[in-house]
Order: sequence, then C-alpha cells, then structure tokens
Amino acid sequence: MRFRQVHLDFHTSEAIAGIGTRFSKQQFQDMLKLGHVDSITVFSKCHHGWAYHPSKANRMHPQLSFDLLGAQIEAAHEIGVKTPVYLSAGLDEKTARERPEWLSRRRNEQTNWAPDFLSPGYHTLCMNSPYLDVLVEQIEEVVRNYDADGIFLDIVGVKECYCHSCIRTARERGIDPRVKTDMMPIWEETYARYTERTNEAAQKHKPGMPVFHNGGHIPQGRRDLAKRNTHLELESLPTGGWGYDHFPLSARYVQGLGMPYLGMTGKFHTTWGEFGGYKHPNALRYETALSLANGARCSIGDQLHPDGLMDEATYRLIGAAYREVEAKEAWCEAVSNVADIALLTTEAADCKAEGEGRCPKADQGAVRMLLEGNWLFDVVDPESDWNDYPVLILPDRIRLNAPLEAKLFDYLNQGGRVLATGRSGLREDGSGFAIDLGASWISTAPYRPDYWVPKLALPGGSAAPEGTAYVMYSEGQQITAAGGGTVLGERHNPYFNRDAFAFCSHQHTPNGKLSGGPGMTEGSAGIYIAWDVFEDYAAKGSLFLRDTVSAALSRLLGGKATLTTTLPAQGVTTVQRQDGHGRLVHHLLYASPVRRGEKIEIIEDIVPLYNISCSLRTGRPVKNVYLAPQMENVPYTEQDGVISYTVPKLDCHQMVVVELI
Repeated sequence: MRFRQVHLDFHTSEAIAGIGTRFSKQQFQDMLKLGHVDSITVFSKCHHGWAYHPSKANRMHPQLSFDLLGAQIEAAHEIGVKTPVYLSAGLDEKTARERPEWLSRRRNEQTNWAPDFLSPGYHTLCMNSPYLDVLVEQIEEVVRNYDADGIFLDIVGVKECYCHSCIRTARERGIDPRVKTDMMPIWEETYARYTERTNEAAQKHKPGMPVFHNGGHIPQGRRDLAKRNTHLELESLPTGGWGYDHFPLSARYVQGLGMPYLGMTGKFHTTWGEFGGYKHPNALRYETALSLANGARCSIGDQLHPDGLMDEATYRLIGAAYREVEAKEAWCEAVSNVADIALLTTEAADCKAEGEGRCPKADQGAVRMLLEGNWLFDVVDPESDWNDYPVLILPDRIRLNAPLEAKLFDYLNQGGRVLATGRSGLREDGSGFAIDLGASWISTAPYRPDYWVPKLALPGGSAAPEGTAYVMYSEGQQITAAGGGTVLGERHNPYFNRDAFAFCSHQHTPNGKLSGGPGMTEGSAGIYIAWDVFEDYAAKGSLFLRDTVSAALSRLLGGKATLTTTLPAQGVTTVQRQDGHGRLVHHLLYASPVRRGEKIEIIEDIVPLYNISCSLRTGRPVKNVYLAPQMENVPYTEQDGVISYTVPKLDCHQMVVVELI
C-alpha cells in the first residue's frame, strides 16, 4: 500500500461539453511528479452514472470521445504510479432516472439524498434490486479490460430502506416492515450479498485485487463489516464535516484491527466537489503528518476539471506535504501503537444515541481529552484484548450486559483498572453497579446543572483553592459511598432547578453549598465520576472537566505512564513501535485550528515550539536517540527503564527515534 495517494474525483455532468479534451499524458505525469504522488485513484464510473471509457456494461459519457481511464492508467504506470479504479456504487443518477423502481426509499417513501425536485443532487439506489447485477457487470468489465491496481466502491453500507424490493422481501418472509428492528436483518443481508458479489467480481479475473467499500466512516464495533474490505481508507476531511477529532478517533480503533489502512483528507477549503478551493499548505502538512503519527498511509482528495487538465496549483499544494511524507516513510511502515489506556467508545459498545453521526458526543469528548492530555491510547471494542492496557475508560453511557460484564471481570482479574463516568458501569437492568467503584447508585441526580467540589488536586489551569465548586452542565447520577470506597469529591446541589416560577440570574441557579453526596469515588475496580463528563466536554469544553479526568487517569496509572511531555494541549503525540527495526518512534505534532466562516476549522499558521521535555518508559535499554528524518542525535538520560530527552524544535511534525538494544 502506497504512502502518497491522491483520490481524483471526476463526477461530471452530461450537460458539459468537451470532456477530457485537454488531457495530456505528459501534463498528467508532470503533475503527479510535482505532487510526489505514488498512487492515484482514477474513475471508471461517477455519481452521474457515466463511464469514462468504452463500455458494454455501461454507457460512455456522451461528451467524451476517447478512453480517458485507459489513458490515465497508461500515463501513471509509465512513471511507476499505481492506479486503483473508482466506481460509484450507491449513486448512479443516469440509472436513477431510467429505473426509478430501483431507488432506495425512506419510511415516508421519499427518496434519499436530493430532498426535492428543485434541489439538485443525487439519489441512492438499493442493492436489494436488479441494480446490483448491473454494478457487478461494470466491475467485471473494468477488471477484465484494464490493469487496475484496486477497486474503490463508494456510498455503500448497511442502509435503511423501504423500497418496494425491500418491502416485498419482508412480506415474503412474514416480517412486519413497520417494525424497524425486524427489518434490520434484511438490510444487513443486502449489504453482505452486495460485498460478496462485488468482491467476487473484482477478484474473479485478478485474484487478490484490493477492494474497498466506502461509507464515509469505519463503524466501530463492526469488525465483520471492516473485514469485507482488503484494506481500509479512513475518509476524514476535517473541513468537510468530519472535523479534526474524527481521524484520531477512527485511526486509534482501526490500527488495532490488523489491516492496512490510510487516512483520507482533501485539498479543498471545504469538501468534495469544490472547484477553485485550496487548503493552506500547512493544513495538508499537518493532516498528512497526523496520518503518519497514527500508523496510516496518506490520501488527498482532488477533483479533475471536466476538460481533463490537472490543476498545477493543486499539485504544488499536495507536493509541499508529500515531499515531507516521502522523507519520513522509512520510520512509518509496519508499526504498532503503544498505549496505556483503552477507550471503549459508545459506538463500539453499541451505546450511541439515536441520530448521532460519525462521532458521538461522549466519544468526541473522550478523544479530545486524551489528545489534549498527551495520553497514549487505543480505541477498543468488545472483541479487543483489553488485558494489555493498565486502564480502560467507559465513557458516560456504557451499561453492562452479561457478556460485557463477564469480559470486564476478566480484565479486572488480570489487574486492569477502570475509569467509568455517568451511567457507565451500571448493569443494563438498572440494578446498580456491576463492579466495585466505591459507590452505590440511587437514581439520576435531581438537579441539572449542579456542582462538583473535588477533594483531590486538579492539574493544569484548574488548580484552585480547596472547596471550589465547578458547574456541571451534563446529566449526573446520585450515589452514596459504598464498600469502603474513597470519596474523591462531592456533589453540591443548587438551591432549586430553574423554571418559570423559580429562577435566578441569567443562566442557572447558584450553588446551595449543601452536599448532595459523592461526586467521584474510587473502589477496587477503579474510579467513578458521577456525570457525563465526556459529553459535557464535547459540548462546553470546560477545562476543569479534562483536568478532573487527567487527575483520575494519573491516579489509576500510579505514576507509570509510558510517556510524559510538556507538549501543549493543542499538540498531538503518539508512540509507534517498529519491531522490524528494533525501535520506537515518538511523534509530536502541533498546530492550532481556528474557526473561519461559520463551521470550518482552518490551519494556517504553524508556530514552532522549542525545548519540549519528554520522558519515555521503554522497558529496555536504549542505544541511541535521534531526530528523523534529520538524522540528528538527541542527548538523553536513562534511569530505571525511563529515558528523558528534549526535542529542540517542533515545526508542525517531528519524529524522535529511540533505538532499543
């Protein structure tokens, strides 16, 4: 799998004339060289439904006069660049207009994506229809006729659908289509059949052909879905709706699956389909480095102009990032992540709220806290081996069913400890805590918001006089101390809940300064915080929430964190183990996104940092420490299996290589 990929969109309307007329083999090659690109995904079929090559299984774009796909593959291969081939699967607007009976439908029988006739856009097709046969023929034709280096199929997944094909399947099986849970097996079966048939079509003439089915997010806790791909491509455009928290959250899960994967961002200022929009070069430098730091290869999205001429400004932009990636590749292949903490996300545990998208609030808040606290962590699911992690986080709403409770007891018996918050740690049947967190559950807290008064020192900017009360906006749980547990802080209730007949000031009622019971406890199994602190952090970002969690994690790890560093909160740090070379690679990144416009986070200025102190617990003697790719030695001291060193300068991304004996 190549490190420096481009995903070259080409969704091109039949209303535009002269498609591909300015394509030049030499110019195409020159741009790939300018961009330091070693793999480019090119189009067989776009969302509009047209083929970009002669076709019997489809129809060639009516404004295209030559085999554009073949010309692109020939040009790229001539200079050693790979060419996976893209086919739009879930969207095919030509077919949607010609065969409307194949469209997927919502429960109200509306079609998906385009909301109405006057809102231009695409319509999704159902794979539980004859459309799947058409798609399979199109894939086979490409693989048979072209030297493709992979197949990329887009806009797919387990889709809710009430089209006449799905309703007929339900009625034939005696299933009531009015009951969503009863319909789920049909939708799961439809996707399984789709992946089986398309994988077979891609690999029929070329065994081992790489295939990826893109749904915009790799669902955590669904390893069965991930394994239907040969590799994973983590679509995560920070400015395109995913945000800067999504990729670390996704990558920290995917690396544990043992599959090749890449991080996919875009060159666009906003998102896919933007012509004339360009990120600042520093943004792409940071985003590609973030992929490397998380064990991923890189992909950058672009869109080819209808006339076929590659945009020079784009490939200068891409080249600025990929020149750096090329110099770093040797330290970034065949790596595994080093982690102290396992985060069982609400998505992986199937506990996310209805309607939450790619990044549930509890998970978003948790990953943001862990990144800002410079903690080394993985995202795990119920199938993961938790026993290698000293600490397991259960964020906000992970109630325990019987299998999860049994797995958790096994983890605790192996010496692990838990940080649970909110409803996490409670049994699914509501009968109280399943593990000893030093507390007994009474009910949901009667006041919201209420107040948190810590009895332990909080680090960072939240250090305050003893007795300081911090407002907690999220839902809390009322508990009592139990089982000899240690109370690490109290809840204080307000005078009353705010309503029409009793309110005070502009926002919420002040602290009544009367204890409402414990707010944080510790038992033999770990620490419990009685609020949804991770959701609260995602919504409000109060720093004392992060510092409370950091204090709990430090207590649980007992001062034996693998890494400590003075990297500021907006930094990102990981440690990747490269066993084949007998070394650890410590990644440090720093950039500070700012909001521009309404919803877009922009990275423009990269401010260098100097003299960052680091201590790394290696567990083995060390023979050398150096900066990569600069190959400059770094002075270090070593004591009791911990080395200490200073990173002299961090300009966006720096790797520190620790060679082990």
